[in-house]
Amino acid sequence: MGKYITKRILLAIVTAFVVASATFFVMNMVPGGPFLGEKAVTPAATKALEAKFGLDKPLSEQYLTYMEDLLHGDLGISVKKRGRTINQIIATKFPVSAKLGGIAIVLAFCVGVPLGSYAAFHRGKIIDNLIILFTTAGIAIPSFLSSTLLMYIFSAKLGLLPSKGLDSFASYIMPVVALALYPTAYMARLMRSSMLDVMGQDYMRTARAKGVSEVKSIFKHALRNAILPVVTYLGPLMAQLMTGSFIVEKIFTIPGLGHEFVGAITSRDYPLIMGTTIFLAVFLIAMNVIVDILYAIIDPRIKLK
Repeated sequence: MGKYITKRILLAIVTAFVVASATFFVMNMVPGGPFLGEKAVTPAATKALEAKFGLDKPLSEQYLTYMEDLLHGDLGISVKKRGRTINQIIATKFPVSAKLGGIAIVLAFCVGVPLGSYAAFHRGKIIDNLIILFTTAGIAIPSFLSSTLLMYIFSAKLGLLPSKGLDSFASYIMPVVALALYPTAYMARLMRSSMLDVMGQDYMRTARAKGVSEVKSIFKHALRNAILPVVTYLGPLMAQLMTGSFIVEKIFTIPGLGHEFVGAITSRDYPLIMGTTIFLAVFLIAMNVIVDILYAIIDPRIKLK
């Protein structure tokens, strides 16, 4: 186990290095510059700003400096939010997105897994068809449409829920539901398909033939094996939702990392774009490593090679 974990961590470090390098060079290939939108900036002022942020140096020197700072955990300084580092911005905004995304993940897991399992045990019946209809609609409806519909019905028309911010418990309801809709539907479909496959395996028939109770056979054998695809999906899902959903945060005016990232793109804040991209990539890589380890814990048949 220790050798496998070490190998996965080393591979994750190499992947993070490749992502950071690719992000740096891609951002420097973008036409224009971070000071292009500044009002009444003279060529002399532009040169002074470039010198201040080290953008006047050769690209190779900029890259080495950036990677050296990155190794020390320094993501740089925002060129638009003067006086604030990328680390400070992420430290301020990430907890907001992480809390919102964490609640959405718990909701999606607690609803999607039982829903998919229930549909599998009632295959071909009306309830199964209704669940399939719900999951298909949940996957097909994009988050910006579900967010807009929720806001229109529960805020504009009924006036039951606040339409922006996260100031109270009620303000969490619409963004959490909008975030959780797609993963709930996707998990339910994954769980239904996986559960149907597991229920047809020989060991399930053997358990039933030996007189093992239905509840015990479900929780000890079927659920443990059927949930593996859902665990795989949880890794990238956690990275996606906990680092901020750009569209949902923008619609509901939530001051999270996703909202900050969209603002950085529109204002051409290159260091902030690179910093948040690398942070998201590292978080995603870390979640995938954790999922790989959990796989072996859930199913000991998986060999750690």
